[in-house]
Amino acid sequence: MPDQIYTSHPDESKHDRMPSRILATSIRAHSLRMTHNAHSSHIGSCLSMADILAVLYARVLRVDPADPNWSSRDRFILSKGHGAAALYAVLSEIGFYPTELLETFCEDGSPFIGHVNSHGVPGVEYSTGSLGHGLPVACGMAIHAQRTRAPHRVYVLLSDGELDEGSNWEAALFAHHHGLDNLVAVIDYNKIQSFGRVEEVMQLEPLAQKWAAFGWGVEEIDGHDHRALSDSFRKIPFQPDKPTVIVAHTIKGKGVSFMEDRLEWHYRSPDDDQLARALAEIGAKP
Repeated sequence: MPDQIYTSHPDESKHDRMPSRILATSIRAHSLRMTHNAHSSHIGSCLSMADILAVLYARVLRVDPADPNWSSRDRFILSKGHGAAALYAVLSEIGFYPTELLETFCEDGSPFIGHVNSHGVPGVEYSTGSLGHGLPVACGMAIHAQRTRAPHRVYVLLSDGELDEGSNWEAALFAHHHGLDNLVAVIDYNKIQSFGRVEEVMQLEPLAQKWAAFGWGVEEIDGHDHRALSDSFRKIPFQPDKPTVIVAHTIKGKGVSFMEDRLEWHYRSPDDDQLARALAEIGAKP
């Protein structure tokens, strides 16, 4: 698979890419260690989106760790800011900063705080945590790029639970109205949010049809299938002059048997024994 998987942008990414599956394992391992050491939350959310992040950063996004403010870089926003550990992990693995800095996760004075922080963390475009903000901000970035004829795309990764926020649907209307075909939303559809299953808290289905009705090009895929993810990103935009949304069906806690599809791992952190078991299951070093 070539590094550059779409042809509408002439510039190549400026970082050496590792295989996405290896990167996904590293994201999971770092996230497990970080949440364990900090006694912090949201490991289930980090694990569910690890494959999406790995494919984006290994195969899709044009970024330059040596020049985080490269003007032609693609912009990525993690709207589900509680998954910060996974984003910090992938950025360290591709060279934005040493992986040793991840050991300061959630420590006093560290920029690597529990929700995504752009201040002092190279590669992070926007601080997030209050759900429902990422897509509106991404719309602003995309329309600016459209009107200035900039070559980059804007990608935003959302959680399913955050789609309860009405600001997302206002942004969806805005993006279609302005024909933002340089905007790509990915939904980490793991079916569990803070206090219950999505279908119990606020039913989203028929989710793909809702986005289509709002004027977006839509595709549903297995969010853990790297080939399916790559193929989907390669086809962007799905429809001319329309924004794109990928509904990625995932599993909360993916890769660790005792965390998979379990609500309690939205907030729990692994103890020593659970960390060792989890690392062994994903094939990472203890």
